[in-house]
Amino acid sequence: MGKTPSTQQKFQYNLEAELKHANIQSRIHSMTQTILYKFRENLVKTLSGNNLYVHLFAITLTTILVTSGFDGWYFSSTRNTTLQSILFPATFVGGTLPILIPLFLYIIGSIKKNRHHIITAYALAQAAFMGWFVSSTYKAFTGRAHPAIHRSAIFDNLNTNPLVSIDTLSREFHFGFLKGGIFWGWPSSHTTVAFSVAFTIWAIYQKNTIIKYTAVIIAAYIGIGISTNIHWFSDFVAGALIGTIIGKQIGKNFLEKQKKESKAN
Repeated sequence: MGKTPSTQQKFQYNLEAELKHANIQSRIHSMTQTILYKFRENLVKTLSGNNLYVHLFAITLTTILVTSGFDGWYFSSTRNTTLQSILFPATFVGGTLPILIPLFLYIIGSIKKNRHHIITAYALAQAAFMGWFVSSTYKAFTGRAHPAIHRSAIFDNLNTNPLVSIDTLSREFHFGFLKGGIFWGWPSSHTTVAFSVAFTIWAIYQKNTIIKYTAVIIAAYIGIGISTNIHWFSDFVAGALIGTIIGKQIGKNFLEKQKKESKAN
């Protein structure tokens, strides 16, 4: 028969378990604090000051593109099979890269004990979330109809005719609250998130030409691809503008954080 653990051994086991639990809680707290670094400030500054003019510009441009009929014309003009085979993957790329890139950087940073990679991963995670949050908030109130080839029962309860022309459909908004959900609509979340992440990378890696331009090119591919499939062109334009100011704001603050930590070390 095995020996019964002594009181001292039990105390040792409990102490080790508590220390391990405390260490896990500390790491989770540290991760949360870093991911949310200046989150409120970043959100407020993204929606105020000079950045407010960018939002107004996005709304104005959208109005012009919609009322002029450009949105409908552009969508109809991109029904090319070859073009679609090149651009349609943007839907998948835009939905996965903003998750995979921060995760990859965090894993690499943890393995190599590289604090720069880890902080960058947190910055990109915040950028992706804020891009999604801001664009989804807009969508909740604009309720814009999405292109005909991707229509579903989402607007059935609004008595929307599924056989309307592309031009008519491109002008269709259902202003209110959650009249069109937050998946479809204006602006494009794929584009907003892509540009938020891209310009966060641009701010943090401002001296690395290859990295920063590659990030923006990928974001542009996602936005343009989305604008020929599940969104209108103006959804892409607005998402790109809004995502850019989100990324620049978050990138600026996280770059300062990295510099402070480097000086402290």
